[in-house]
Amino acid sequence: MTEAIYLEVTEMAETAHKAKRRVSVSGMLKHLGVSRSGYHAWLKRVPSNTEKRREAVKAKIQDIYDESKQNYGAPKITRELRKSGEIISERTVGKYMKQMGIKAQWVKPWTITTKDSDFSSELKNILDEQFNPERPNAVWCSDITYIYDRRICLSDQYHGLIFQKNHCLDTFQNIGGILHD
Repeated sequence: MTEAIYLEVTEMAETAHKAKRRVSVSGMLKHLGVSRSGYHAWLKRVPSNTEKRREAVKAKIQDIYDESKQNYGAPKITRELRKSGEIISERTVGKYMKQMGIKAQWVKPWTITTKDSDFSSELKNILDEQFNPERPNAVWCSDITYIYDRRICLSDQYHGLIFQKNHCLDTFQNIGGILHD
């Protein structure tokens, strides 16, 4: 919080200096409730080794992120950093990415929604629309729907009965007696 105040005061003082106006830095600091000694100590402060390393790692993270076309997240960036000899945790990389305002772009997998033009030529009509067989177990039908409900429904066209099995564990358990007729 105080660092943000120091930055603001410095920017205002530089702007006033460029416009050749006189500004009382002490007055601004007093108005904002910050000590002059703290401000001047902040101006003279050199970055610590930790801060230098943090900035270097952030630069590497940005480079890897840009090379991946903004697709890599913290796990993959961590792997790349470790390959280059950097000792860093995935959590730290994620924290730095959040501070930098970058995140991986999730690419939705593409699913085929169009019907193939050769699809109908590949289908064969083996029943020839004869849905009334002369013996049991000659023609079985199933119904497919696009609503997943964990059930399989089979129908023997000879008997006209519909057999349903829940949870898809043993599909033919209910119809075992009929299959052996």
